[in-house]
Amino acid sequence: MKKSDFNYELPEALIAQAPLAERSASRLLLVPPAPEAFDDRHVRDLPQLLQPGDLLIFNDTRVIPARLFGQKATGGRVEILIERLLGGQQARAQIGASKSPKPGSRIQLDAGGEAEVLGRDGEFYVLRFDIPEPLESWLVHEGRLPLPPYIHREPGADDRERYQTVFARQVGAVAAPTAGLHFDEALLAQLRERDVQFGHITLHVGAGTFQPVRVDDLTHHVMHREWLNVGAELVDKVRRTRAAGGRVIGVGTTVVRALESAMRDGELHPYAGETQIFITPGYRIRSVDAMVTNFHLPESTLLMMISAFAGKQRVFEAYAHAIEQRYRFFSYGDAMLLFPAQEGAAV
Repeated sequence: MKKSDFNYELPEALIAQAPLAERSASRLLLVPPAPEAFDDRHVRDLPQLLQPGDLLIFNDTRVIPARLFGQKATGGRVEILIERLLGGQQARAQIGASKSPKPGSRIQLDAGGEAEVLGRDGEFYVLRFDIPEPLESWLVHEGRLPLPPYIHREPGADDRERYQTVFARQVGAVAAPTAGLHFDEALLAQLRERDVQFGHITLHVGAGTFQPVRVDDLTHHVMHREWLNVGAELVDKVRRTRAAGGRVIGVGTTVVRALESAMRDGELHPYAGETQIFITPGYRIRSVDAMVTNFHLPESTLLMMISAFAGKQRVFEAYAHAIEQRYRFFSYGDAMLLFPAQEGAAV
């Protein structure tokens, strides 16, 4: 299977550059298994589309303002994108500079303080920060929000709130779990009234999510690592939901990635640690019965994942419909409610 198999043409005007005024006002494309027709709805319609006893699983990670700027001792400008907090004032990060910094070199930060380059960790650098308070809290007021590269503007004050989910709790992501951005407190309350249940996993979305697939032969692609936690309470909720005949619905590809990483012998188990799972067509996703997901970039691993779930042909038909109907794409865009391919359907 090749990367180029997942390419599609998207008019640039359909790439959402800012969120809508109301989270749940985003459009929602209902994608049932073929041959049922697509249905153009809105996210606020979810209480009518879900059933009592269904379980929605959200990613409760919280985005840190992870972008910093500074200069080397030589005067060269440096951009730092923190990929993961390591504790002890250390972090793993991408560094953008005219020349790669060497271990022991120091970066004077525009926000004050310094960062010392300790060494490399694969494609990332390990940095130690000399700043007056704990790194996590310092970033909250000194870091800049790392909006995705396809949003062609500087982050504004509103992004600090809108590029977080309303249930974000566990600090550590550098990108939002964007399907969750559509849920506001009013919608969550309506879902509770409908007797839809909620559960949470944590997966800290890393900077690797923005990296393109660089090889056409997907068997040679090395997937980026991300840290996750699927707790025992969530596992118990999933088992009780299934036993009662309810459906498990993952809100976003990060939820599905976490759940699939916690599967053992066809069963979900508690798991905390890293994952490099790479899901492409031919892999059977068993952890969820449906997904709420945004529209993803051409040739991206996320597009490959949802193609594994619903069938590549069906997904590309849905994307063609969304483009024709002028849906908004990517992080601040619209969403789909996606159901799996029927057994034996074309993939």
